[in-house]
Parts: sequence; C-alpha cells; structure tokens
Amino acid sequence: MELNLSASILSADFAALGDEIERAESAGVDSIHLDVMDGHFVPNLSFGPATVASVRTRSGLPFHTHLMISEPLRYAGAFIRAGGGTIVFHLESDDEPAAVIRAIRAEGGRVGLAINPETPAEAAEPWLEAIDLLLVMTVHPGFGGQTFLVDQLPKVARLRAMAQTRELALPIAIDGGVTAETIGPAREAGGSVLVVGNALYRNAGDLRPVVHALRTAAEAAADG
Repeated sequence: MELNLSASILSADFAALGDEIERAESAGVDSIHLDVMDGHFVPNLSFGPATVASVRTRSGLPFHTHLMISEPLRYAGAFIRAGGGTIVFHLESDDEPAAVIRAIRAEGGRVGLAINPETPAEAAEPWLEAIDLLLVMTVHPGFGGQTFLVDQLPKVARLRAMAQTRELALPIAIDGGVTAETIGPAREAGGSVLVVGNALYRNAGDLRPVVHALRTAAEAAADG
C-alpha cells in the first residue's frame, strides 16, 4: 500500500506545537499523529480535545488521534468534534470494541484500532472489516524515544496476510521506535503508515532532509 509518513507530535516542542506541525508538514510528511494519554491506561499524561482543536487550525494534513486511554467511549466524540480525524483506540481498553466503533461512526469519524506488543494478531482479526486503520505498537505505549521491538514484525506480517486474504485495503500503522534504521523492516513487514516521532523532532531546523532519508529508506525496502 502507499507509504504514509506520520509525524508524532509527542516528541515535538510542546511550547510550539503549531509551529512544530507546520515544520513537519513543510518537510513533506503525509499525516500528523497525536498521542492522547490519560495517566491510567499508560503512566503518562499528554493533552485533550482543546489542544487538538487548536493545532487543527495549523495544518490541512490528515490527523490520527491515538487514544491511549482507558475509556475511549467516553471521549471519542469530543476528539472527533475537535478535528481529530481518524480516532485510534486500543483493543486493550476497558470499553467493548463494537460499542466504540459504533460511537465513532455515529459522530462521523474514521476508526482506527491499536494493539499493544503483548496482544496477538489473532485478537484483532474479528475487527479488520470494521475499521479504517490498524495500528501495531512496536514499543510499550506511554513514552517516546523507546527502542523498536523487532519481535513485533512477524505480527505485522501476519496481520497484513489476514487483510489480504479478506481482500481488505486496510492500512497498517507502525508506531514506536521508527527510525531510518528500522523504517525499512517495518515497511517490508507490511506497514504502510509509519509513525515517526523522536527520529524526526530531535533534529533542529529544516526537516526536509530527515523526511527524505526516511522515505528513501522505506521505499527501498518496499522495492526490494
């Protein structure tokens, strides 16, 4: 599937989020990834719908709002109305997946489903036809800058095979530890939406050379 480089603003300068999003967009990324953390589902806090609404005015790129929260059913509507785009909730959350999917659809949102490293591919299988994006965590959620978990790549390949068997044009996102060194294997395993945070925003100034290097590495793996 077509490559989508997604800039994760969790690694950006929170004092200048709008500028940081514009910096990534100017560099040629394809989407913006927003990590929402509740301090319960993961041991960290980030931001809420008001922040999403504020930064939405600074970019025309698609947003993926990744709800790393225990109660996605309670908050999904607010993030959709804030302009959150595709709402990605965790299969491991407290709410029943079918109810969350219905709620997101009822608000006019697109649906993403995320799974943690400990969750097998088969757990996501019943939901593949019901979602617009499947996100595989390649780190343990909650913090940026972690090391890519290579042992998750067979899971990605398994999920890609499941989708192909069902003739689903389902994008698979890879989130966590994606760098110039790991983006190739992630792409080769079947990832098409590749979320880049620390590897992008640790660089000052013009991000175009960084985005070019990441895109080149990913495309080389796909061509190979």
